[in-house]
Amino acid sequence: QVQLVESGGGLVQAGGSLRLSCAAAGNILGVGTMGWHRQAPGKQRELVATITSRDTTNYADSVKGRFTISRDNAKKTVYLQMNTLKPEDTAVYYCNADLYIIGRPENYWGQGTQVTVSS
Repeated sequence: QVQLVESGGGLVQAGGSLRLSCAAAGNILGVGTMGWHRQAPGKQRELVATITSRDTTNYADSVKGRFTISRDNAKKTVYLQMNTLKPEDTAVYYCNADLYIIGRPENYWGQGTQVTVSS
């Protein structure tokens, strides 16, 4: 069975750090672009960061300089290193990826992981 499994969420104080992981599991031939989105209470889901198979990265202005997205193709895993966390970073973080199984790539979402930043 093919799925994205997230881990690393939790509670952290403002100014602290946290690292999220998302691993593609199952019979997957390859992984294309991967990224992270987040949804705060009462707000729309927003893009946080993306990384292509060629390691080209893109960040939302609100996290630029604080967050770093990276990937390990051998492990089929994407990471989000979050530094200098702020209360406004509190949200459910969702992993997203284009997965090659058969033929053209298919888009998948992780189950979401809660990140809470206290003042």
